Amino acid sequence: MTEQEISLLAAKIVGDTKFWIALVGVVGVVAGSLLNLVGSFALEWFKRKFQRDMDCARRKILLQMLNDEAFQWRNLSTLAAVIGCDEEQTKNHLIAIGARGSEKNDGKWGLITRYPLSEIERANA
Repeated sequence: MTEQEISLLAAKIVGDTKFWIALVGVVGVVAGSLLNLVGSFALEWFKRKFQRDMDCARRKILLQMLNDEAFQWRNLSTLAAVIGCDEEQTKNHLIAIGARGSEKNDGKWGLITRYPLSEIERANA
């Protein structure tokens, strides 16, 4: 082999090597981006799952409290303290489980199944 042939062969090998290095780099960037995207979605899903599980547990506690026959109505502040939420979040949970506030606007809540809206005194309206 002459030096010119060796030089051409070396240039071809170097050119091929640069191509493969570039290809590996592009594949690495694409794979890294996909993994980052999948990881972000998985993290959000697990965070939301935790929140859904927590909300479900809180609603079960609220149902138990509101179904307790020893109480007619329950104070919003008591319900909020027991489930560890502020009053606004507690109201959202209460409405989701089918509860309503007292028509007297005294901060008391009960289940609509126990205190239907049809039983509200029309004289107070």
